[in-house]
Amino acid sequence: MMRIAVSVRGDTARIALVNGDELREYILWNLAQPDGVGDIYTGRLTAKLPAMAGSFVDLGGVDGFLPDSASAPGLSKGSYISVQVTRAPQGGKGPRLALLAEPPADRPGLLRRGPGPLPELLRRFPKAEVFIDDYALIARLRPTMAARMAYQADAFDAVLEDEIAGLAEPTAALGQGAKMHIAATAALTAIDIDAGAASGDLNAKPQAQMALNIALIPEIIRQMILRNLSGAIVIDFAGMKPKARMRLIEPLTLALKSDPLPSKLLGFSNLGFAEITRPRIRPQLHEMLAP
Repeated sequence: MMRIAVSVRGDTARIALVNGDELREYILWNLAQPDGVGDIYTGRLTAKLPAMAGSFVDLGGVDGFLPDSASAPGLSKGSYISVQVTRAPQGGKGPRLALLAEPPADRPGLLRRGPGPLPELLRRFPKAEVFIDDYALIARLRPTMAARMAYQADAFDAVLEDEIAGLAEPTAALGQGAKMHIAATAALTAIDIDAGAASGDLNAKPQAQMALNIALIPEIIRQMILRNLSGAIVIDFAGMKPKARMRLIEPLTLALKSDPLPSKLLGFSNLGFAEITRPRIRPQLHEMLAP
């Protein structure tokens, strides 16, 4: 049974989507400083940048980027427009925007906030039960979510707390003695699969290595989703020659279908790394946990 557990600590709501006993998604929602995804602004176009295929838009003290693909022809510098934030500010860059048809106001500024990640999750899972351990958040959400919510003091039990604590670490257990090591950089996220005890001796048969890597793929993708790894992602699978790794394309493509975001397997590089792209919409978990 699908359920959504929400635990509030200070200004942060921790949101867990749980299917049976399995954690499927984990989201941090800063109630005092929302990430801005879904917010609607009046903006003033300040610069058109053909080389970047987009324009800068003043949102009232903050600049956003409006790609040509999410814009409309005929806009000129100084135009007032209505825009919606489609990607939160991250990596030193401002918010990504999309043009809206509604009339703008007479000055740049916020028109209304987006719904936030919890209401978005509820729309995706309309039958999921919602348990929240904070009366103030329940009161805040009651106008739109009254029938869905129930108070539960231990919305996060000890098992769930332990698994979530592990998401702050750069290493994750995959089962069968294998681990994944995660190294995030400004350009990409690299995942190294360490078969460890799972590979047995160094002379393990290629067929066994193939079967092992295929068995690990669903958990690799689940960890990617839980940590909201995004942008360019490369995975170095364990103990296989680069050409043999092409046989992992089908199970990887199948596993990526569980992703709520439109992630895509691009293929394997000449070095044998699986290359995946995943949209950057909200900040990655490790960025939100950074001091």
